[in-house]
Amino acid sequence: MTLTGNWSYPTAIRFGAGRIAEIAEACAAANIRKPLLVTDRGLAEMDITQNTLDLMVSGGLGRAMFSGVDANPTEKNLEEGLKVYREGGHDGVIAFGGGSGLDLAKMVAFMAGQTRPVWDFEDIGDWWTRADPDGIAPIVAVPTTAGTGSEVGRASVITNSETHVKKIIFHPKVLPQVVICDPELTVGMPKFITAGTGLDAFAHCVEAFSSPHYHPMSQGIALEGMRLVVDYLPRAYEDGTDIEARANMMSAAMMGATAFQKGLGAIHAISHPVGAIFNTHHGTTNAVCMPAVLNLNADLIRTRFDEAAPYLGIEGGFDGFCDYVQKLNDRLGIPRKLSALGVDAARIDDIVAMALEDPSCGGNPVQLTAENLKPVVEACI
Repeated sequence: MTLTGNWSYPTAIRFGAGRIAEIAEACAAANIRKPLLVTDRGLAEMDITQNTLDLMVSGGLGRAMFSGVDANPTEKNLEEGLKVYREGGHDGVIAFGGGSGLDLAKMVAFMAGQTRPVWDFEDIGDWWTRADPDGIAPIVAVPTTAGTGSEVGRASVITNSETHVKKIIFHPKVLPQVVICDPELTVGMPKFITAGTGLDAFAHCVEAFSSPHYHPMSQGIALEGMRLVVDYLPRAYEDGTDIEARANMMSAAMMGATAFQKGLGAIHAISHPVGAIFNTHHGTTNAVCMPAVLNLNADLIRTRFDEAAPYLGIEGGFDGFCDYVQKLNDRLGIPRKLSALGVDAARIDDIVAMALEDPSCGGNPVQLTAENLKPVVEACI
């Protein structure tokens, strides 16, 4: 079976090995003539980035790049990116990289024509309607990891550098017009990034599948996304050149981000403040938190995972699934406790308080309180 396709769900996706060669066509389809490629510092000098810049030049798009993006991007990164975008007279953004680069790039495009501060557009109620939609620049997204699925998302996570709180900024037009998913771009990922990003995709699917909200389409996507991770993440981890595994993990990442329209939960509610305070890798943090959160929600999600486990090829229903999760973490080199990532138990109360303010709480099967969440955070640390 050839793993190539053109999809229009949830946006236009050019999927397949080697399709980065279509970057100029993708920009033309998005009506971008002078793009700014936005990526993170670690990717800036890598061959995949330089080759993409070469393709931009040959396509008459110039070679402009901004790479001042932190692992957990902040409003300061955004201000610097906007300065480069505006001074360069750009008319669109190529979002290139993992979740951090994609999220920051989408915000550069979103804020390009806004006059209010970015925090005015936090994902609260109808705050997104405050934005001038005509001031949002077009976006072409090119993921180089298989995790966040930010390439098919309508929001970005930005860390407030002063309060160390992660904020979700949402607008429907933040969804990229065109996505190029080329699994060849992920071949060079180190094992720990393959593991962390892949388990981020898994967490998205697991939490969406667990969410009590009604969204049958997302429920089905979450189930199939979990299956792809179960089948292909170990392969991608063991052999980074396995293009079939890399391709299926890119699909799983997009499926997770599409499915979590149904909701996220305590995994992300904990992971966001931990990442903001301690600058931990988001997907790895999610993976460490998953066993404790599954235990918290056990009574309310047991039946649905009893039904899902056979489809995933896992014996023992919900209990078997929980056992599988811990064994997968161990196999992929994920530590069992957040303390191994530098998380200090002295900040538990802060983490709990911030987690309860996180919008991800709304999708957790068990209603979260300080009383039931603190033991979970303690177990994770």
